[in-house]
Formats: sequence, structure tokens, C-alpha cells
Amino acid sequence: MSRDIRIAFIIDPIDGLSVKKDSSLAMIRSAQARGWQVTCFGVEDMMLHEGVPKALMRETRLTEPYASTLDPVDAAKGPWYESGEEVLTPLADLDVIMMRKDPPFNLEYIYATYFLERAEDQGVLVVNRPGALRDCNEKFFATAFPEVCPPLVISRRQDVLRVFQNEHKNVVFKPLDGMGGANIFRVMEGDANLGVILESLTDFGQQQIMGQLFLPEIVDGDKRILLIDGEPIPYALARVPLVGEARGNLAAGGTGEGRPLTDRDRLIAETVGPELKKRGLMFVGIDVIGDYLTEVNVTCPTCIRELDAQFSLDIAGMLMDKIASRL
Repeated sequence: MSRDIRIAFIIDPIDGLSVKKDSSLAMIRSAQARGWQVTCFGVEDMMLHEGVPKALMRETRLTEPYASTLDPVDAAKGPWYESGEEVLTPLADLDVIMMRKDPPFNLEYIYATYFLERAEDQGVLVVNRPGALRDCNEKFFATAFPEVCPPLVISRRQDVLRVFQNEHKNVVFKPLDGMGGANIFRVMEGDANLGVILESLTDFGQQQIMGQLFLPEIVDGDKRILLIDGEPIPYALARVPLVGEARGNLAAGGTGEGRPLTDRDRLIAETVGPELKKRGLMFVGIDVIGDYLTEVNVTCPTCIRELDAQFSLDIAGMLMDKIASRL
């Protein structure tokens, strides 16, 4: 039966992915190891053709030794993947589609979810569910769990945001659609740059942003906790910021340190997990600083490879097992 499973990954151009660190490649490797037929395409390759949602797909295969180790590319060992010719294929011909496109979450991303919903209506398992990807903004969605969130505000009005900063003194402001720590500003009492920060982030009052209490526990790491079908992996990756830096994101220079989940981590995961499962969000990464949930990452969660390496896990394999159980 496993040989008949067709799984497609919607990813950014494969040449630009990190063989050593990319979580999507771990998923591709795991699907390939099960004998599943793997194809890849981008959001730009989808179309509605003769009334049928289709995409230009390429069969994709990781070569040895990379399929076994996913080590950094060594040119002497040959190419690390093989890709076939583009074939226009109905999405309904697939069993599974993994939506692994990185943000920005823009109109093109939303249009992609429309195509994926058509595929879902035809019986394709889409991970994560397209409607939930649209509905669950990664920062706003966290506010659905106020009992585990820090004090925060979402507004595009400078007066409202200034009142929040004046009340809490030490806060961070960030856009609702960013990733990798981009455009996150820490603002302390008396900061003369507050006005220009708010002008820039809100585009002079045209865009909603989030203000959040600064959590000093960030020095111990911004913990990424991965959940599969609402159940947490028992270890978190604490992204510890550089000295003098307020952001722990690996993309901002943070260092990843694996740690067992604390009782508080588990409580937060148990609070969020049932809603994730209900919405069809099968693979999610929640971010926890200290005792608080700060984000719920649903579009393209990462940190599989770091946790696998530090704790001898196979998180992608666990995810593929869960997917197989749904087919």
C-alpha cells in the first residue's frame, strides 16, 4: 500500500533549502524512506485549468548519501537531489499535500489556500488544513488562549499603543505577519524612538500590530515546542539570543538548546492542543517565553532537525506515521 501513496510538498525553490537544517527536507526524506512517491511544486505552479485545480509538479528524490544523513552538501559526493520534468497534474491525484511555503502570509498565500481547499474537497489530505492556515494568524491566534498569554494589545492607533507602553514600561512591538524575528522592537520607558517605531510598524496607522509585555526570561531562550495532531514532542528547542539581543530566533543569531518540557510547557501545550486538532492543524510549533505563550506557528514550523540531532528523535517520521494513519 505504501508504494501507492503520492505526497506533494509545496516549498520554496529546493535549491535554496539548507540540507543541514531544513525541516521540510526531513519530511521529504521520511516520506521517501517509506516508498511514497514524492513530488514538489511552488505556490506559483498552481492553477485552475479547465475547471480543475492542478499544479506543475516535479518528482523529487534525495540522493545518497544525503537521503540517509542530510549532511551539508559536499560537491565531491554529487548532487543532493534529483528532480524530474514538470508534469501538469490534478491536485486530486495526490493523497497528501504538505503546505510548507514560508511566509510572508500575503494575498498569494491566501490564493494558494483556495486551490488547496478544492483539493481537500476532492479527498486530498492537506497538512495543515487550508482554512485553518487562513484563519489562524500566528500572532493573533495565540490570543485565543488568554490564560497562558502575557499582557498584550493589538491596534494600529498610536494613542492606544502608547498607553500600553506607558502602562507596562518595557514592551516589544511587532508586525502580525513577520517571521524570523524581523521588525521586532523592544521599547523601554522614555525611549525617544517610540514614535518612529510605531509609525514604521503601523505604516502611519494603516496596519494592525501587536504590543506585548517584554519577558526578561528571553535570556534563557524562546522555546519552540512542536505538536503533532495536538500532542507535544517531549522536548523543546530553546532559542537563546546573542548577548545584548532581545530576539531568540535562530534567523536572528540565536543558539538552539534542547530541553525537556517543563510542567508549565506541558500545561500550555495541553491548553492549545485540542483546538489545533479540532482545526486540522496537524503540525504546529508554539513559542513559549518563561511562563507565557507568545506565538502559534502554523504555516511552516521548523526546528525538527535540531531536536532530532540533540535527542535522537525522528519527528518527521512521527508526523508521517500520523499522516499514514489518516489515509
